[in-house]
Amino acid sequence: MSTPQTPTHQVLILLTGADEWTLVDGSKHPTGFWADELVAPHRVFRAAGWDVTIATPGGVTPPLDEGSLEPGSAGGDAAAADQRAYLEGIQDELSAAVPIEDVDPRPFDVVFVPGGHGPMEDLAVHAPTGRLLTAMLDDDMKLVAAVCHGPAALLAAKRADGSWPFAGRTLTGFTNEEEHQAGLGEIATWLLEDRLRDGGTSFEYGEPWASFLVEDKNLHTGQNPASAGPLAERLIEIVVARDDAAVEAAAQALAEAEADGGAAAS
Repeated sequence: MSTPQTPTHQVLILLTGADEWTLVDGSKHPTGFWADELVAPHRVFRAAGWDVTIATPGGVTPPLDEGSLEPGSAGGDAAAADQRAYLEGIQDELSAAVPIEDVDPRPFDVVFVPGGHGPMEDLAVHAPTGRLLTAMLDDDMKLVAAVCHGPAALLAAKRADGSWPFAGRTLTGFTNEEEHQAGLGEIATWLLEDRLRDGGTSFEYGEPWASFLVEDKNLHTGQNPASAGPLAERLIEIVVARDDAAVEAAAQALAEAEADGGAAAS
């Protein structure tokens, strides 16, 4: 008796294309994606044997927030060097980012949005990002995930009637407290926690800078950079459990069919 093989899974990582973040006085603050919010989950997905596709608005090469590789931000000199080396190792993937506008969501099991302030500049108002996230949210077998400032991308979603698909959901993201502790709360045009709450979500949070995850059906969010790796691990856990259940069900159905066939033959 044979059983189905475990399929290869695909994750779509949406990254910002913005290298500047507009502040309340109109000045520009250097930004991009936050290094470890890409490095940690990318490592986890690759270690699990998943196919990873990186997409950005217009297919531009996603800019790195160099501040995220400062030792104080990255977790020390060794961690910063490790993250930079990993990013250099996947530079071909980053340079070959596909346009979000062209992405067909159907092949992907998971969409994952890392943060950095970049998504507040572009993904938050990028209609194709909103349409893609809505399509995946509406498919119960797909997982929508975002970490830190990544949930800003959810703000771009809109249904035909003008409603926000994420209203009424429970989630987390970079908190007002963390933004102020980072020294940017007073100069930001808007704060992510405020915008998510104002949109009608139930916003939950844990201790500042400590890993904290929230699950609401197929929506999975992480509060801050420390949450990125654990969030990816949880997504894989969910998908693997689904695979195991499907294989078990298929094997059981096959066994029952063979038993019925044997009984009929006798």
